[in-house]
Amino acid sequence: MIIYMRKKFLLLILVCFNFPAMSQPSEKLSYVLHYGLMKGGEAYLTVSDTTFQNKNALHFYMRGYTTGITNSLFGVDDIYESFSDPQTILPYMTIRNIREQKHRYYNETFFFNDKDSLFSKRSGGSKAPHNTVDILTAFFYLRHNNLLDKLDHGELFTLSVFHADKCLLMSVKYLGTEKIKTKFGKKECYVLSPYVDKGKLFKRSDGLKFYITKDKNRIPVLLEFDMFIGSLKAELVSYEKNGEKHKR
Repeated sequence: MIIYMRKKFLLLILVCFNFPAMSQPSEKLSYVLHYGLMKGGEAYLTVSDTTFQNKNALHFYMRGYTTGITNSLFGVDDIYESFSDPQTILPYMTIRNIREQKHRYYNETFFFNDKDSLFSKRSGGSKAPHNTVDILTAFFYLRHNNLLDKLDHGELFTLSVFHADKCLLMSVKYLGTEKIKTKFGKKECYVLSPYVDKGKLFKRSDGLKFYITKDKNRIPVLLEFDMFIGSLKAELVSYEKNGEKHKR
């Protein structure tokens, strides 16, 4: 059961045709995934300038994988990608590439934001709510639109998110700010709690918290999961911007 929960934890973190050559990443974030004192995996996220169908674009790339004994038990190596409009951060196209033991899942989805529609290679075309994002782009969409500065303590907002081949309305509660210890010293952070189906994993539907630095970089430094088997965390251990490592 514990092994199963650790696997699901990693999948939740991930929260990723021929492509042109990418520039060097403008941002790179590296995380370590912990269950208690045990390291269960690693994840990293990069942001790069590129083009998509002859248009300027941002390329978001996230990879999460198990390590050590966790990897020998069930070997997870998942990749999420998004090619997005640099002005609106709305996605042009997304990729989900899942490898978990013998399980394989691959899908590409194309977004037509001017027509509020999308096309999934797995399920075909469908209408989508206005300004629908994918699970990877959601954070950057919030950061780009400065939504965090406009929220009141306890306020709820919703995002239309396309994930697992369907559109979902994701509710998020703003819990205010909190100063926490990080690898980069003490940081004042915005605290967000997305409402999720608690199912067999979470103690409650608001058992997931994101800590995002209250500074110009808006860095997600910590994710906490309050689960039946205990506290699970994803902690930022390295952050680079324009080739320079972020310091205290």
